[in-house]
Amino acid sequence: MIEEFENFETLAIRNQIERTQYLEHSVPLFLTSSFVFEDAEDMRASFAEEKDRNIYTRFSNPNNLEFIDKVCKMEKAESGFAFATGMAAIFSTFATFLNAGDHIVSASSVFGSTHTLFTKYFPKWNIQTSYFDINFPQNIESLILPNTKILYAETPTNPGVDIIDLEFLSQIAKKHNLLLIIDNCFATPYIQQPIVWGADLVIHSATKFIDGQGRVLGGITVGKKELIREIYLFARNTGPALSPFNAWVLSKSLETLAIRMEKHSDNALKLAQYIENHKQVLKVKYPFLKSHPQYSIAKKQMKLGGGIVSFEIHGGLEAGRNFLNKIKMCSLSANLGDTRTIITHPASTTHSKLTPEERLAVGITEGLVRVSVGLENIQDIIQDIEHALN
Repeated sequence: MIEEFENFETLAIRNQIERTQYLEHSVPLFLTSSFVFEDAEDMRASFAEEKDRNIYTRFSNPNNLEFIDKVCKMEKAESGFAFATGMAAIFSTFATFLNAGDHIVSASSVFGSTHTLFTKYFPKWNIQTSYFDINFPQNIESLILPNTKILYAETPTNPGVDIIDLEFLSQIAKKHNLLLIIDNCFATPYIQQPIVWGADLVIHSATKFIDGQGRVLGGITVGKKELIREIYLFARNTGPALSPFNAWVLSKSLETLAIRMEKHSDNALKLAQYIENHKQVLKVKYPFLKSHPQYSIAKKQMKLGGGIVSFEIHGGLEAGRNFLNKIKMCSLSANLGDTRTIITHPASTTHSKLTPEERLAVGITEGLVRVSVGLENIQDIIQDIEHALN
C-alpha cells in the first residue's frame, strides 16, 4: 500500500496498491487465475512462503489484498481474508476452529442461514449450539460448557435491530477462553468496530452496505493475525475465495462508505421517528431512538444508528403481506444495504423456514417488517410507507 492514513474517509480513498508501470489513477483489475515465477528458485521460495507474493488467485490476488487491507485498517484488525459471499465467510470461519464435539454459544437472533448452519448442518458433525436470549445476556455463562469454543453474536441483530453489549461479551469470552466472533454487517466498520471492544474476529457480508449498490456478492473476516492465518489455510484448500472483479468493486465501494452510512443513518432515524406514533404501528425498533431498549448501549458502541429500521404492524401475518402489496416505490427484496430502500417481511420470507415458535423466540412476530432505508429523498420514502400503512 502507498501510505498509512488515520482518517476513515481518506483511508478509504487513498489506501491503495502501488501503481503499475502505467501510472494509472484508478486501481486496475488483475483478472488472472495464476502468477508466473522468474525461475525454479523463485517458485520454490514462493511455495515455501519464504517470499510474500501472489501464487494463485484462490490464495491471493492484488485486488483482494487491497480490499482486505482497507477493511482491516477500518476495523483496527491485524489481518483478514475475503470470501465469495457473507455466508462463505461465516461457514469458513466457524469450520476453521471447530472440531467434532465442540459447542457454540450464540445470540438467539441471527441471520436465517446462520441459524440453519447451527441447527441443520453443524449437528451432522456433532457440533452443537446453545442460544442465549438477547434480552437476558446475564444468562450467557450458564450456557457455557467445557467443550464451548465460540461465543457469537450479531449486533445490531437481523431482523429485530436489537443491540448487544460488545464489551460485556468480550469480558465473558476472555473469562472462559472463548473466541468472540461478531457479525458487523448492519453497522459496517464506519459505525462500529467490535475489535476495539474486544472481539477476536469480525465478519461482514460485503454484499450489503459495503457494496451499497446491490451489484456483487462478497464476504470478509478480519481479526488477529494468528487466527486469520488458520482461516487462510482452510480457505486456501476449500476454495471459497472472493473473485478479483468483486474485490475491485468492493474496494471502490469503500471509498463512499462513510458518506453513504451518514445518509442511510439520517434517513433511517427520520423514518423511525415519523412512524413511531403511527396508529397502525405497534412498535418501532431503531438503535438511536430513545425508546429502543438498548439505546444507551447503542450510543456507547455505535457512531450512528445505521440504515435498518424494524417495526410491527397491527394485524399480524396478513397485515404484513398487505403492507408489502401496497408499496409503490420501495423495493421488495431479500437484500439490504442498497441505495434503494428495501422492505422485507421476515415471517414470510427470510425466516419463513423457522417454526412460529422459533421466530417468536428470536423476536420475529407475524407483523414484523424490516426496512433497509436507502438514499432516496426521505420524504419520498415516508410517503410510500405512509400510503402502504393507511
